[in-house]
Parts: sequence; structure tokens; C-alpha cells
Amino acid sequence: MRVLLVEDEAGLRRPLAALLARQGHQVDAAASLAEAWDFLVNAEPDLVVLDVMLPEGEDAGFRFAEELRATGFDRPILFVTARDAVEDRVLGLDLGGDDYLTKPFSLEEFAARVRALLRRAGEVRQSRIERGPLGVDLAARRVFWEGREVALTGREFALLELFLLHPERVFSPEELLDRLFPETDSGLKIVRVYVHRLRRKLGPEAVVTVPGGYRLGVE
Repeated sequence: MRVLLVEDEAGLRRPLAALLARQGHQVDAAASLAEAWDFLVNAEPDLVVLDVMLPEGEDAGFRFAEELRATGFDRPILFVTARDAVEDRVLGLDLGGDDYLTKPFSLEEFAARVRALLRRAGEVRQSRIERGPLGVDLAARRVFWEGREVALTGREFALLELFLLHPERVFSPEELLDRLFPETDSGLKIVRVYVHRLRRKLGPEAVVTVPGGYRLGVE
């Protein structure tokens, strides 16, 4: 699943992004609404995690949720905010929020809220995708290569899913680092490690190196 995380506090944005990535989600982490809209131009997330007080104003998150719903966006929105007044909760839910989590909160509760929202949202993507020797059941998170099931870690699956859902697109190492490994200190080395893991587990042709980065190598 793809998650848009809008949180201006780096001390919270980074651990939340890292947690989501460990669970196998693709994470677009924005520190402002301007960055959030830029992410939305390129792809629609399955879940939006949204702070209320942002650089654009104390109610910026509320306004963003309202505008997002006005565009026809129908995926879950989870507010995470220090504003714990009953009227704020009611306003957030009335403006299109599906859940409201007040700071401070535990990472365990956050993860549970995310799981519940995504579970209720249901699977709207194509469940089974076949490309050459590669078969992937997105809903069950099962991967097959030449008919043999292959066990992937959460991060490995997230990387493969990204290539699979955008088979013609070339992803630069920098973009893969930002999307899937936002918390790492290893730099681009971690991207090369995970590409190597996919090639070793599936086949050297599963992911190919091309000018500008990597893309899916099977058709």
C-alpha cells in the first residue's frame, strides 16, 4: 500500500515513515502541504496520515482534508495531532477524516490504526499480476517465480510491488531511497543491496539497470 504522510515535525515524521516502510508500505513523507500536493500529482495514496497544524496554518490539515475530499479522493484519512479538544475531533471527522489520533501516541497504536483503516478500505487494486515468469498476488502478498513460491521480506516486497505497478517507469536510486528507506543512514548503498536481493531470489532479469536507474525487467 502507498501512504502519504504529512507531518512537519521531523522528530515524528521520520519514525512514522520508518515504521510504515518496515510494514511494507510505500511512503511519501511531506513536511508541508505544498510537498503533499506534489506527491498527489504523481500518484494517489491508499491512506493519508495528516497533521492538523502545519507550516501553512493551524487549521491547514483540516482545510487540506476538505479540499482533498472535494477532488473525489475516497481513501482513508487519519489525523494525527496535538489538538485533543472534542470540537477538533468532531470537525476533523466531519471534514472527511476517518480516524483521529492525538499526540503523544505509541507507535504500536499508530500501526494498529493504520492496519484497521487499510483493512476497512479493502483491496481496490488488481489482486493477481502475471509478467513472464513472475506472478504476484498483491492482496495475499505472495510471489512466484517460474511457478515456485518465493519468500520476500516486507521491504523486498514493497520494492518489487513498486516496479510491478509501474512496469515502464525508471526509478532513480535517489527516489527509491526516499520512498522505501527514509530512515536509513546507509545512503544509496541500501538500494543496491535490495535490488541485488530481488535478483538473487527471483532472477537476474527481474530488475534491470538502465540509464537513470532501475525498472522491471520482465514482460
